[in-house]
Amino acid sequence: MGHREDLLEGAKRCLLEKGYARTTARDIVAASGTNLASIGYHYGSKEALLNLAFIKVTEEWGDVLTKENDEAGQEASADVPPAPLDQFRETWERVIGSYEQTRSVWQLQMEVISRIDSDPELQKALAGPQREGRDGLAENMLGIDPEAEPEKARVAGLFCQALLAGVMVQWLMDSESAPSAQDLTDGLKAILAGRA
Repeated sequence: MGHREDLLEGAKRCLLEKGYARTTARDIVAASGTNLASIGYHYGSKEALLNLAFIKVTEEWGDVLTKENDEAGQEASADVPPAPLDQFRETWERVIGSYEQTRSVWQLQMEVISRIDSDPELQKALAGPQREGRDGLAENMLGIDPEAEPEKARVAGLFCQALLAGVMVQWLMDSESAPSAQDLTDGLKAILAGRA
């Protein structure tokens, strides 16, 4: 790898170990084996590097879930797609089941969310990936193809994204009483059934 890639990998490690606010340029240099000048040369600023590193960490977390979804789909019959509520529950089982291994990613996401209002560059950097993430959530959690049904995927993705943020907060605050995949599925069933 060259300095550019080394810096990105070092920044990702620092984000997961120290968080966004506590990561310094010197931390990144130490983790990447590069030098301070290379941050400015390759990324323009430490903040630009951290913003990209955060996006990459989040994408990698999403890729793991997508890969697991693809593998689960291959095991099922190609002719019979999973029922929507089964797919929803199975995806949430993977998300919640990964909590212990990916807790640092969840913590990092909460920290970054808390910085959005005070950091316009971060907000700008996350706008596009945020929209892409919605499409991915709609597809992976509910089986809605964003290319075939863009508006349906958009609103379903908004719902899944809001739910994901809320579930993360609950798990970080009190994992003992946080919802399980079955709780979320039963809750969705109750909402769909209404008061009848």
